Amino acid sequence: MKDKEELKLVFTGSVVEASFLQSMLEENGIGALVRDTLHESVVAGWASGSPDDAGLLFVSESHENEAKRLIDEYLRSKS
Repeated sequence: MKDKEELKLVFTGSVVEASFLQSMLEENGIGALVRDTLHESVVAGWASGSPDDAGLLFVSESHENEAKRLIDEYLRSKS
């Protein structure tokens, strides 16, 4: 990742699926970060969101298009 490169949100869903996608991206040479917003809110003292959309998956701006392509391929294969 380049200095001061922006992180881009490429997926919102369950933490389990976001973590799976993170592994898939990393296997393809794309570093990724998962945030669990439900867990973060509980730790802060309140519960916000739901398990269905608590997983946020981010990648660096330079990998955004490739990550979205890989995620779209995965999601289409599930249908």
